[in-house]
Amino acid sequence: MEEPAIKRIGLLTSGGDAPGMNAAIRAVVRTALSKNIKVFGIKHGYNGMLSDDIEEMHIRSVSEIIHRGGTILYTARSPEFMTLQGQQTAAANCRKHGIQAVVVIGGDGSYRGALDLSAQEVPCICIPGTIDNDIACTDYTIGYDTAMNTAIQMIDKLRDTTQSHERCSVVEVMGRNAGYIAANTGLAVGALVTLIPERETDVDKEIIAKMKFTRKIGKKHFIIIVAEGAAHAEDLAKEIEDKTGIESRATILGHVQRGGAPTLRDRVAASRLGYRAVELLARGITNRVIAFHDEDLVDFDIADALAMKKSLDLSLLQISDTLSV
Repeated sequence: MEEPAIKRIGLLTSGGDAPGMNAAIRAVVRTALSKNIKVFGIKHGYNGMLSDDIEEMHIRSVSEIIHRGGTILYTARSPEFMTLQGQQTAAANCRKHGIQAVVVIGGDGSYRGALDLSAQEVPCICIPGTIDNDIACTDYTIGYDTAMNTAIQMIDKLRDTTQSHERCSVVEVMGRNAGYIAANTGLAVGALVTLIPERETDVDKEIIAKMKFTRKIGKKHFIIIVAEGAAHAEDLAKEIEDKTGIESRATILGHVQRGGAPTLRDRVAASRLGYRAVELLARGITNRVIAFHDEDLVDFDIADALAMKKSLDLSLLQISDTLSV
């Protein structure tokens, strides 16, 4: 077996948890051990670096986790790490354990932390893990598919009571300032209208007028999907009821979308990403973000990845609008 260029790595999850993070942790640990690379789990993200909450992981450390949501390494946001002193303390603790590089699983905020850590001579490899799918350099992020499937399941259940009462349900889904979850979920559940941050919606023309028209041709209940960065579900539900006279209720799905067993897609994606991260480190390649491009794995310099922009396919809304009558 070829001697790995890097022999001791750290591993952390940071930012919001996403289903599939555990599958990525498992892949990193077992791939590394197969190459005679030691792995040190860092608990609670960058906070664990600051508090020295670091312990060596073994083959059985990651048994029975591929199907579990959340992250066995826990996660947190760390304002202290954003300071130069915090970064220096974190780097010193890494060196204390002989950690030569760190695998960071998370989103853009986690990547910025990785860039800061690399400036303290602790190089990193980043794996995209966020349900929002809003990382510009990659087509797909760990947790995205599971979150959408969770949203669909919840909305399908909600539809039963919406139909029974002939009311309008305004459902708010997650996504921060991105509409990926909303656009896809809206099409999948047959929502009358979907609101996303990337596109302005004229409530009177696109929602109220459409509700009145479709009611005349026999539609008796309505589902409106709202991305959390586009509008507030409670406010929109009140406006709809005031303008149409149709009983309207808001439902905010919230953090339930972060939980649950990851789907096949997320388990496979996470395993591929974790395996590739260790492959790069074994070859001495660092300070990269691994990404999906047309189902293939590619990698970018962390700074370049953070500078990229990503656009949402608005044709999903057009298809949804045509079909939802």
